Amino acid sequence: MARTEFEALYGGAAGGGKSDALVIEALRQVHIPHYKGLILRKTFPQLSELIDKSQRYYPKAFPGARYSETNHTWKFPSGAKIRFGSMQYTKDRLNYQGQAYDYIAFDELTHFTLEEYMYLISRCRPNGPGTICYVRATANPGGVGHGWVKERFITAGAPMQPIIEEIEYVDDKGKVHTAKRSRVFVPSTVFDNPALLQNDPGYVESLASLPQAERNALLYGNWDTFSGQVFTEWKNDPSHYEDRHWTHVIDPFVIPKDWSVWCAMDWGYSKPFSVGWYAVDYDRRLYRIREYYGCTGTPDVGVKMEPAEVARKIKEIEATDPNLKGRDRIHRVGDPAIWGTQGTESIGALFERERVYFEKGNHDRIDGKMQIHHRLAFDENGIPLLYVFKTCKHFIRTVPALVYSESNVEDVETASEDHIYDECRYAAMKNPISMRPKAPEKKKEYDPLSTDTYSPYQWYMKY
Repeated sequence: MARTEFEALYGGAAGGGKSDALVIEALRQVHIPHYKGLILRKTFPQLSELIDKSQRYYPKAFPGARYSETNHTWKFPSGAKIRFGSMQYTKDRLNYQGQAYDYIAFDELTHFTLEEYMYLISRCRPNGPGTICYVRATANPGGVGHGWVKERFITAGAPMQPIIEEIEYVDDKGKVHTAKRSRVFVPSTVFDNPALLQNDPGYVESLASLPQAERNALLYGNWDTFSGQVFTEWKNDPSHYEDRHWTHVIDPFVIPKDWSVWCAMDWGYSKPFSVGWYAVDYDRRLYRIREYYGCTGTPDVGVKMEPAEVARKIKEIEATDPNLKGRDRIHRVGDPAIWGTQGTESIGALFERERVYFEKGNHDRIDGKMQIHHRLAFDENGIPLLYVFKTCKHFIRTVPALVYSESNVEDVETASEDHIYDECRYAAMKNPISMRPKAPEKKKEYDPLSTDTYSPYQWYMKY
């Protein structure tokens, strides 16, 4: 609550008092008559706990405060207001169009998409003189927004260290201006909340008894494994890059000339397009050796390039990349949707005008997903059937963060940043394999310095 950055995320594990912090923080400026605050959850029923907290705190802090059940808004003696809102669907963001809030808070930010978040923070602006405008959020690992939240707050900088972003814009006179925006990640665990530990000593044990992925996320605040993660087989251990055991990410190397190479593409315009090149060895193992991802730098935002321009760039990469140039043939497979047309020339035809030809990919989502599972699985020696060069940073960023769909529990959530996953499916379906016997899990010896073998009490005493 003492942070001064424009954006701050308080999160990680469960039990850190995150929701209380959001509700109380909203009170900071209610002495200013024109102040307006907004506290959000994804759906309105999820707001009930936050509203209950506000009804417990607000009348005690400001006896004249009154809550309206009709518009879910608190009005304070000064005239200031705090509203509780939701945004179940992306289109619901337009319900906030034209409105201004001095304080905006997102509870469980990973339930929101980046598009929803960025639109709402554009509503964070002063309603009059003297207010401070800022955004606060809480989150646990997991959910449809896990990937972009991790990218924006967790991997962008060290905890408690401000992340400074430069923003450039042009005014109506053509003058270029540069501004700076700051954000920060404040880590949270149950051990930051001694009142909870005192009132409910068994809460830590409840978190510790959860399955491993949930335990790592909710007890220790681990953003690499979480509930709902699709590809739980994924491992990215830099210490293993050279020996290639028990990791999917490896150092680049020179691909033998007699290995076949596939180029797979998932098309996007306002959303990113993804082009990936895969080498296939004698054991039908895939190596993702190069990627070309049409993203602005903001997760899941496309660069809006024309197909002809993308096709020319593909040819340029294949003519210059040491592992691609000089090959007699590179097989290509593409998103079958690029051959669709509404009376105009299809995307596929526009690529063919540049002499870049793709076969139609197999779009069977469940079979394709299982092919990725088969390839990510390790054998008894720790060797998978899919490796990724460490230079393919967007694959490493997006694919492990994919979550399951709530409407189709066997499939990947299509609202997440799944474009690289889709083109990987097309390549895998052109080189199908059978499931290998699952490698037996190695029994871990007790290690008193490992979080996996700590009792919650040991963890608490250590920190």
